[in-house]
Amino acid sequence: MASHKQGHHKESESVAAAAAKDVTPDTNPEGVFTPDSGAAGGGTADQILKLQAEKQEVMNTLVRRQADFENFRKRVEKEKQQDRSRGVEIMIEQMLPVLDAFDRALAGPVSAENADYRKGFEMIRTQMWNGLAKQGLERIDTAGKEFDPNLHHAIESVPNTLHAEGTVVGEMQPGYTFQGRVLRPAMVRVAAEKTN
Repeated sequence: MASHKQGHHKESESVAAAAAKDVTPDTNPEGVFTPDSGAAGGGTADQILKLQAEKQEVMNTLVRRQADFENFRKRVEKEKQQDRSRGVEIMIEQMLPVLDAFDRALAGPVSAENADYRKGFEMIRTQMWNGLAKQGLERIDTAGKEFDPNLHHAIESVPNTLHAEGTVVGEMQPGYTFQGRVLRPAMVRVAAEKTN
């Protein structure tokens, strides 16, 4: 009876061993999951590619935003500089009549009585001019120059035999440029056609 039980037990072990040999695992021999081992793996590869594309798009957006910000910063700085320059220009424009008054006072006759006053006027005028020139004010040169409507304002045409037609022969009021732009054109006399 005992031998019959032992035989039956051995037979069960043999069947279990044979069944174990016929089982095929769902994973590779090392048990490592790979993208090629199933449909789920292919989905993960697609997700990786999608995330990489999204990351590149975010990086491109950041680069564009940085460039936009730099352009905005430069534009604001340029506008601030232009505003400062315009403020200085307005101030200088208002000072030109004062400069003209000094020039008229110094153009008067010199005498012993006004010599000290004249010297004081000259010092003040020089100090004022140096300050304005440092900001970019320049006097327009007119003597003997050809008339230029961009720089000169002709108020009189003078017949003459000494100068070519269109030559500036006299200045009634000086003109000025500020940082390369005409602030006030010079008021001038211009030679007419030569007469015999």
